[in-house]
Amino acid sequence: MSRFSRAKKVHGQTVEGRRAVLESLRVKRDIERLIMLEDSELGPQLREIVFLATEAGIRIDAVSRRELESQSQTKKHQGVIAVVPDPRYHQPDDLLSAAGLKGEHPLLVMLDGIQDPHNLGAIARTAEAAGVHGLIIAERRAVGVTPGAMRASAGALEHIKVSRVGNLNRTVEKLKENGLTIVGLDAAGDSEYTQIDFTGPVLVVVGSEGKGLSRLMRDNCDQVASIPMAGQISSLNVSVSAAIVLYEAFNQRSKAG
Repeated sequence: MSRFSRAKKVHGQTVEGRRAVLESLRVKRDIERLIMLEDSELGPQLREIVFLATEAGIRIDAVSRRELESQSQTKKHQGVIAVVPDPRYHQPDDLLSAAGLKGEHPLLVMLDGIQDPHNLGAIARTAEAAGVHGLIIAERRAVGVTPGAMRASAGALEHIKVSRVGNLNRTVEKLKENGLTIVGLDAAGDSEYTQIDFTGPVLVVVGSEGKGLSRLMRDNCDQVASIPMAGQISSLNVSVSAAIVLYEAFNQRSKAG
């Protein structure tokens, strides 16, 4: 390692966990320094982390387990923490541009009041794998790109654009003007999700963990989709629901070419 010294207390944003830190390094994210467990056995991921950090001239502090625990914001660091600047958010137009650069119809996901960082991370992980061009979240009363969300996304939040807006419903109206169909997810939806056409420009709106879609958001949706269930459980975790619907979108869009 490049430096064995006592790390200064972290103030600000971190990326924690081997996969998340490795993805940050692979995309050449601006990293102020790494904090790693001293004398840890370097498996393939940690070896690549050290190699990429050294190659990029990033300082590495090797510290005791106790000190690493004190620096961790998630308490699930897997022996490595990256100290990074605050996350960079994008404008909704940037997400549309990302689709345009690929010659694809936009497929976006909006999170209407999601507050659990693990749900944001899990949705981001599925969205990135399913070819979604960006996520839209609210500035207030909703989770942002936190260390917990970064870790839960397993690095996916390094590869997908996130827009943070002041008013979700106004953003929906602007996206409608750009030709997007707004599809909300709700257990009491009008149509089963497999009956929805996801091949064109689409925004999928996922409601909050406890309340689902807000009333105004539901009214703003062009269609509200449900997921049929045969068991005794009345609803699915929001990230699971999002995954089911996004892979239906992925399947439809793949077949459409």
